[in-house]
Amino acid sequence: MHMSKSTDSETLSTHIRDSMRGDILAGRWAPGDKLQLTALSQHYKTSSTVIREALTRLVGDRLVILKPNRGFFVPTLSLAELKDINELRCRSEEFGIGLAVERGDLAWESELIAAHHTLERTPYRETKPEAQLTDAWNRAHQAFHAKLLEACGVPVLIDLCSTLSDLSQLYGRWAGTATRYTNRDVAQEHREILTAALDRDAKLASRLIRVHYETTLNAILKSGIDDGAEQHGTAPAKV
Repeated sequence: MHMSKSTDSETLSTHIRDSMRGDILAGRWAPGDKLQLTALSQHYKTSSTVIREALTRLVGDRLVILKPNRGFFVPTLSLAELKDINELRCRSEEFGIGLAVERGDLAWESELIAAHHTLERTPYRETKPEAQLTDAWNRAHQAFHAKLLEACGVPVLIDLCSTLSDLSQLYGRWAGTATRYTNRDVAQEHREILTAALDRDAKLASRLIRVHYETTLNAILKSGIDDGAEQHGTAPAKV
């Protein structure tokens, strides 16, 4: 049985959108880079119409900026914006985890444990010098935090937290190895968050999530990245 042309088109558009999202989060383009339709069509081996549709969807996700009469661009973030995004993320997820531990059922607990197991078993950093976090770990990390909130049952909150997570990950990628030189045990942080959620301790889970995100934020802020360098994607991580 074949899909209709419209369904085929939607599937292709979603696939290209997901591929572009992954490439943006992986740092394929620098902050402020223009996303050329022709070059993207060649790279993803599809039409400019499909590329434009995917870019438009990514504008809605805030991972692409549309400038009137100029085209599509990778967004830039100032450190001040990053602080605001992090605070909004903390407050949103604090609220969400409170609802999740109240509403989550046994199936949610089981899926949360599985998401955490995947995160624990996924390689954290690449082995090469000046290694970034692996793409697989970043995906597993986002999946774990998304699963934490899933049981809250508020789609608009889940969507907001997903967008804030993407923006935070994007900035972390641009920050290079800044977060590598922090004295922290990320795996233990996740274990403690998981335990608090399973214990239905919303207050503790909220506090641990905030500390988790603020530790990463502070590492970036202390890395020596300044707004001028970061706008061009060339800021070194100082240690």
